[in-house]
Amino acid sequence: MDILVYTTEGCFYCTQIKKLLQRANLEYKTIQVGSLEYPKAKFKDEFPNCKGFPHTIIDGVEYPGIVDVAKLLVKKGLVSAKKE
Repeated sequence: MDILVYTTEGCFYCTQIKKLLQRANLEYKTIQVGSLEYPKAKFKDEFPNCKGFPHTIIDGVEYPGIVDVAKLLVKKGLVSAKKE
């Protein structure tokens, strides 16, 4: 799977999605939105309909937030829906 996660500093859900992907033993790349290398304006130009973070792209499909990513990983059997 090709996974790219756009995050922002101090975002609780951004931290949680990283933990979720690590739990699924998946490699992923992150981009810090608002950094000098990737300003917010660039993100807004590339993803004008994005309403929040994290914004994840898996195999070319956009997933805003964490819920849809979690559902995908459960469906693929990479994580369990059961709380530990």
